[in-house]
Amino acid sequence: MNLALDEAGPAEHAHTTAWIASVLRARIAAGQLTPGSKLSEQSLSAALGVSRNTLRQAFTTLAGESIVTRIPNRGVFVASPGVEEVREIYRIRRTIEPSAVLWSEPSAKDLDAMEAIVRRAQAARDAGAVVEMADANQAFHEAVVGLTRSDSLRELMERVLAEMRLVFHAMASAPDFHAHYVDRNAQLVKRLRAGENEKAAAELRGYLDAAEAELLGHLTGEAS
Repeated sequence: MNLALDEAGPAEHAHTTAWIASVLRARIAAGQLTPGSKLSEQSLSAALGVSRNTLRQAFTTLAGESIVTRIPNRGVFVASPGVEEVREIYRIRRTIEPSAVLWSEPSAKDLDAMEAIVRRAQAARDAGAVVEMADANQAFHEAVVGLTRSDSLRELMERVLAEMRLVFHAMASAPDFHAHYVDRNAQLVKRLRAGENEKAAAELRGYLDAAEAELLGHLTGEAS
């Protein structure tokens, strides 16, 4: 389990619970910690240079976000989101992302960065690199919320994307899932570049509806 610290290091962060939760959340969002993985207090406290008590507080934070699950007498595990969790994720996304697109005034730099992410996704799709395509998709939606210039919304999206990464693992048997949305992302950037924010927001809402329906169909099909 590779949990390299960021450049600031733990000392500067004073081993805060929020920082530890952020590190673990980022690793989950990056796909480095997968659904069902047990989070060992001993190895994590050693890797992060923190006490077990502080680590447990971070686990409590992540459990409240449905990113980890505590199982009595067994330990803490990375969560495996189900149908209700997917519905809640998309309630949040439909509230934040279309609004970010509708009311934003993206700079040329913002749009160039989003186009670069789209090109990365297209290259991954053409190469059949599913993980890299999923990474680019996550980065694209993070960039969408970044258009709000709101640190609070960025933090919320970080939590949502961490849970989304766990949902994506359920789509392992549908490797073309992300491919459906690469061209939609490209179209979204074109709309924004043309100043067509209202059309972009409406298309993004339809995009999110379609993605939710596909995920729910897959999950309920597995359960039946």
